[in-house]
Amino acid sequence: MPSSTTLIFMVIFCLESLAAMLQNGFVITVLGREWVRCQALSAGDMIVTSLAVSRFCLHGMGILNNFLASFKFCYHIGYLNIFWNFFNSLSVWLTSWLAVFYCVKISSFSHPVFFWLKWRISWLVPRLLVGSLIICGLSASFFAIEQAVNLETINSQNPHGNCTAAPAVLTFSRYYFSCNVGFMWLIPFLLFLVSIFLLMFSLYRHMGHMRNGRPGPGDPSIQAHSMALKSLAFFFIFYNAYFLSLIISAMKITTIQSHWHWVREVLTYASIYLHSLILVLSSPKLRKALKMCLLCAASS
Repeated sequence: MPSSTTLIFMVIFCLESLAAMLQNGFVITVLGREWVRCQALSAGDMIVTSLAVSRFCLHGMGILNNFLASFKFCYHIGYLNIFWNFFNSLSVWLTSWLAVFYCVKISSFSHPVFFWLKWRISWLVPRLLVGSLIICGLSASFFAIEQAVNLETINSQNPHGNCTAAPAVLTFSRYYFSCNVGFMWLIPFLLFLVSIFLLMFSLYRHMGHMRNGRPGPGDPSIQAHSMALKSLAFFFIFYNAYFLSLIISAMKITTIQSHWHWVREVLTYASIYLHSLILVLSSPKLRKALKMCLLCAASS
């Protein structure tokens, strides 16, 4: 029986995951209706919609994985982990592409590379999304192979608990972990960092130019850019917290029975939830739809 502390964090984890699924479902509904009505989506909305779908599924997989592990349904966890790995990797890549997209569209650098990207970014986005799906599908396939090899190793153990294939399996697992962290997590994380730093530097420099030209802290343009910088700062903090939680989770420092496991899960999924919340509040389209929903709910 779990301790009272563990139960509290389990309830918090479940509530925040359901809230995050509701939030991402709202984004999918709003942008999906626009897609049906207009038969098209802008490049930015395509990334946001794809990210909302991946995070909706990621939260669902997180709930299933954690509660099946808590109730000792270990046979099913390996298969669910494959889907969790896919949606988690996809979410990491899509977040990075969204940061790259904002950097290219908003930043005011005069380098020829930025001019070329500004001109081609809308054409590149659908191809980047398809490429991310393919890469994450391959990663999930390799993860499925690792799960099958681990299961075969467990089944091939002799009555004394020895297994001649154990060193080879351990080597394969370490190789897979290194490749997965290096390619599926580290590369998109670096893309995210570079894009966010460039965008923040561009906005900060642009604010300096506006203050010199039109002094006064109450200027609407300066206030808008200040708000954008604050949103990017929170965006940066929450994504870094999520990435750190992924690394700690992959190191398997805590077990499912420990309340520290549930503390880590609460913090990890809270970072995703708050990251998505910033996306909703920073989008005029989504913010307007949210305000209308709240007004309808209040009037009823």
